[in-house]
Amino acid sequence: MEKLAIFGGSPVRENPLPYGRQYIDDNDVAAVAKVLQGDFLTGGPGIERLEQRLCEITGARYAVAVANGTAALHLAAMAAGVQAQDEVIVSSITFAASSNCILYCGAVPVFADIRPDTYNIDPESIRKLITPATRGIVAVDFTGQAVEHDEIRSICREHGLFLIEDAAHAIGTKYKGQPVGSIADMTCFSFHPVKTVTGGEGGAVTTDDEQLYHRLMRLRSHGITRRQEEMVHPTDAGWYNEQVELGYNYRLTDIQAALLLSQLDKLSLFSARRKAIVEKYNAAFADMPEIIVQKEIPESDTTRHLYILRLRLDRLTCDRRQFFDALWAENIHSQVHYLPVYWHSHYEKLGYEKGLCPNAEAYFNEVMSLPLFYSLSDEDVETVIHAVKKIVGHYRR
Repeated sequence: MEKLAIFGGSPVRENPLPYGRQYIDDNDVAAVAKVLQGDFLTGGPGIERLEQRLCEITGARYAVAVANGTAALHLAAMAAGVQAQDEVIVSSITFAASSNCILYCGAVPVFADIRPDTYNIDPESIRKLITPATRGIVAVDFTGQAVEHDEIRSICREHGLFLIEDAAHAIGTKYKGQPVGSIADMTCFSFHPVKTVTGGEGGAVTTDDEQLYHRLMRLRSHGITRRQEEMVHPTDAGWYNEQVELGYNYRLTDIQAALLLSQLDKLSLFSARRKAIVEKYNAAFADMPEIIVQKEIPESDTTRHLYILRLRLDRLTCDRRQFFDALWAENIHSQVHYLPVYWHSHYEKLGYEKGLCPNAEAYFNEVMSLPLFYSLSDEDVETVIHAVKKIVGHYRR
């Protein structure tokens, strides 16, 4: 995109700065190379090592590694028993997969509004949406901040609902000192390259429930089991396996597991750096009346995946698109997270209409994500801050 003429001169950066970027070091490369030179590229011991490591990090009893975060959500919904015509409440501001997993099961997503200050799902909105058909809740730790677990779990207990936590953004986050991954009935993670740790792709489901764990393991591999207690025709023959239900090929490779294990060794470093960058942004924007800083609840010790810049458009002479384009002209490649899910054309075809979640819709029109990743230097951070202030200064009323 060309530099906007209204600013004149050169952009604040010569090269584009993305909103997210993976960090790969020599240890990561060596871990992957070791697998490539070994006996198992998939279905090998690296998967179990990764699952054990995820249990150590999250405090969960069980972890099931899968192909990606969407697969994790789909299997969690299936394991929870979601069926046609069930209703499942989900946040309106999230990636479409949080809701699509309900559609995959033939069920009905019901969109809850967000809190206007934290951007996470609003427990009061959840309460208003519960009907006799409601089976559960998919609560998204948006930007990495933990949802209000105490209140949401209380709602689940009161109405007999399951809780799936979509923690695609939240590896490393804690709620009241307890790691995300050991709180909800099932917690789903994503390891896409823009996330805090990556396997290139990859995902996982964690749970403390042994029954859910065994069903997740079956569903990950076509619904096939080697456990005699799960078979219709049990045998102790070592070669025998049996498909007992319809599952999927959602397995992770040992190549990805090796990269993830190496990345998880750096999780504390990644987390600390992301927190430091968030603090710099917050301090820079705190006294700017044209910008709203995302609120964090005190219960959440957050490893932030996204930094959301929210505009007070009543104090600016531009709209969000103009501000976004101006950032790109300064070579700050921001992004928008997210369109309210029910605004997607596929959901329009399903009968969802605008106006369902006023807070979510107001949020969408005012936000964009600033660069946030481990290798972002202090100089890069100051460059982003300078660009934002430059643009605010131009458009200030």
